[in-house]
Amino acid sequence: MNMISEEVLALEPDIIAWRRHMHQNPELSFQEVHTTAYLTEELKKIPGLTLEFPTKTGVVAVLKGVQPGPVLALRADIDALPIQEETGLPYASTVPGVMHACGHDGHAAMQLAAAKLLAAERTSLRGEVRFLFQHAEELPPGGAVEMLKAGVMEGVDELYGMHLSSNFPTGTFGVRPGALTSATDRFDIRVIGKGGHSAFPETCVDPIVIAGEIVGALQTLVSRRIQAVEPAVVSVCMIHAGEAYNIIPGEVAITGSTRTFSKETRERLPKLMEELARGICAAHGADCDFKFTLGYASVMNDKALTASSRKVIEEHFGESAVLEIDPLMPGEDFSALQENCPGFFVELGARSEEKGITFPHHNCRYLMDEDALKYGVEYLYQLVRSRLSIS
Repeated sequence: MNMISEEVLALEPDIIAWRRHMHQNPELSFQEVHTTAYLTEELKKIPGLTLEFPTKTGVVAVLKGVQPGPVLALRADIDALPIQEETGLPYASTVPGVMHACGHDGHAAMQLAAAKLLAAERTSLRGEVRFLFQHAEELPPGGAVEMLKAGVMEGVDELYGMHLSSNFPTGTFGVRPGALTSATDRFDIRVIGKGGHSAFPETCVDPIVIAGEIVGALQTLVSRRIQAVEPAVVSVCMIHAGEAYNIIPGEVAITGSTRTFSKETRERLPKLMEELARGICAAHGADCDFKFTLGYASVMNDKALTASSRKVIEEHFGESAVLEIDPLMPGEDFSALQENCPGFFVELGARSEEKGITFPHHNCRYLMDEDALKYGVEYLYQLVRSRLSIS
């Protein structure tokens, strides 16, 4: 068991510095202009890399070995979230209302370090590595789709991704073959009633009462219409109606998300939802508009790549570093890049009870154990070497 190599340890101060710079200067999805410029500046310092700019934001660094071989793509996301940071860190976000609350700053820093380490060993590598610094993971339709359409995956044989996780302790890797993340989709239900004076509800068709019934009924779909062994979630997240305390509004807008894993459930659930919403509206004399928007598909871990990546983790960090994890309900647009390419996505633990680093992702007080960064860099470094080193 090798743990952390001298090469990675020597680079650790830079990794942390890169991460903290991006943490202080977060940018929202599709707006990562400064982040892309910063990464480009750092990548240009690394001999042997060719840079490409397939989309408005985001950058791809290409490293070619000295012999023909497989083409590997490594993907790191770079966007932040619309959250006001409340961590009190000395390097907290300087941008009001924007925060790296999901670890993407760490992802980009780790991949930048891996590019630097591997470029230094180019003469002992075959094939090609494409380092995808991808924009807009947080906002559907997502940046992965744009990069895919721009051709970044053409000729790629294997795809790898990683996510820092507040669910698992630092130094561990969450591994799962097959479906890793859920498909994340959006629904919009518009209940169209008849507004009027709150003193005369009998003259109205109250969409708020009807919407209440719909929200309650939606909760029974998973428990009573979907197989008990099939994971699924229906969450109502926004309800908008009315402008005055004494006026029954004419409409109510209900918005939320669904999380599914199987293709069959993903296709069936919106049909059940629409049937339910229209039925309740009709029973009260109201009309209903229903819209279902597909988001990210499930990340599917290729069994062969999962096995080979797990072997790398066990060899360098020990068998105890591998955690067998359950499917994850959050979505990931990494799945879009898997359209015609086998891939493997791993969860890297960055939680420390001892340090009080326990807040979840997408929280204004989210923290990351920076000790996790060296584990991620070591993993990427050894993973590529295991696949592309000239024997």
